Amino acid sequence: MQGSIKKVSATVAVLALGVAGLSGCGGGGKADDAPKASGGKVYYMNFKPEVATQWEDLAKKYTDETGTKVNVQTAASGTYDQALKSEMSKAEAPTLFQVTGPVGLKTWKDYVSDVSDTEPYRQLTDKSTALKDDSGKVVAIPFVTESIGIIYNKDILKKYCQLPDAAVKSASQIKSFKQLKAVADGLQKHRDELGIKGAFTSAGMDSSSNWRFGQQLAAVPLYYEFKDENTVQKQPATIKGTYLPEFRQMWDLYLKDSTTEPSKLGSVTLDDANSEFATGSAALYQNGTWSWTDLRDAGFQADNVGMIPMYIGVKGEQNQGLTTGTMNYWCINKKISKKDRQATEDFLKWVITSDDGKKAMSEDMGFTTPFKSFADVKTENPLVEIAQKDSKSKTEKIPWVHTMQPSATWQNNVYDAMLEYAQGTGNWDMVVHRFVDGWATEVQATKD
Repeated sequence: MQGSIKKVSATVAVLALGVAGLSGCGGGGKADDAPKASGGKVYYMNFKPEVATQWEDLAKKYTDETGTKVNVQTAASGTYDQALKSEMSKAEAPTLFQVTGPVGLKTWKDYVSDVSDTEPYRQLTDKSTALKDDSGKVVAIPFVTESIGIIYNKDILKKYCQLPDAAVKSASQIKSFKQLKAVADGLQKHRDELGIKGAFTSAGMDSSSNWRFGQQLAAVPLYYEFKDENTVQKQPATIKGTYLPEFRQMWDLYLKDSTTEPSKLGSVTLDDANSEFATGSAALYQNGTWSWTDLRDAGFQADNVGMIPMYIGVKGEQNQGLTTGTMNYWCINKKISKKDRQATEDFLKWVITSDDGKKAMSEDMGFTTPFKSFADVKTENPLVEIAQKDSKSKTEKIPWVHTMQPSATWQNNVYDAMLEYAQGTGNWDMVVHRFVDGWATEVQATKD
């Protein structure tokens, strides 16, 4: 998922101004499993800033084993399409890049190629999850499945549940927005005796963090509307905003029961929210399974973390599960040479079948992968364990319908309106306008 983590800030800053090459040598791995060098090279344009360093390290190992040069670049959060467009215009264009779903595929349809004869596609446990172009060719392969919810600190919730006026006796009893709000209000009320600064971590609207709300939280009201209108599998040309009142009450809760005053949210980052949760300053943190690596690195204990769905107050939500899906699909640039194409295919095969590649993706990056080659991999990510348990349950899963959001412009306009509302410089009507009317405008713009 998107994110902005301190350890990759240098890489991100470079991409914001212009891409510079990264290469080097690394050690280890099974040399016998490594493919022979094709004479080509690999240039991977990575979408996920939170795992930039891990991809760079993995590329170095592959280069050391094969002699094939692998260059990994990472775009700053929220700038991927802009950075990729710039790189695609160069002689040394990316050989491997990402699209974020059906809408992203439309943007890059002139650059994608048939990947049905690659190892990642052959290894997919569910080939129907791959994306096809208008002619029916497989052109984009999902490589990570992630789940989003409200992460909670078990110790803090346990202390709260022992209070005389606690709304629930255990976190497992939180099955609706009404209960979630009662717990959050209680945590906020007793924050001094619980040793926290707020129930929720800051709802930062800095670009490193705003996607958690205008994009990922928005997936919940969008999903329920799409479900009503039978458009879950296809981007609608217009939306009604049926569940925006529920979206608003959840946003209001984040603003009220938080560590940070709403007037300051414009400059609060994802690093701030992560630190607040990791240090026990807040009990609740909306994020996804990918966030575990940063919490772990900050010293958070695996047995102290839990996760519940993002309840917003929709009828029947007591049966709701986590929001699970992907916006990470590999595509191979069809405009590259045969040697570079072969080098890129060989690299991807190594990534998903070698010990080094599997370890990097499952442990270092914290991914849940959709490949059969990972069947023997045991996760050390407690959030992934929770998500896997949820996937096997009878809860109603919320798919990643935010991949159908029409454009970065739509998202940015919604983010801005949400921030203005939070700061008191705008009203909720503007959020609704940019959400609903902006959707129609941006969908039409992609067709013009």
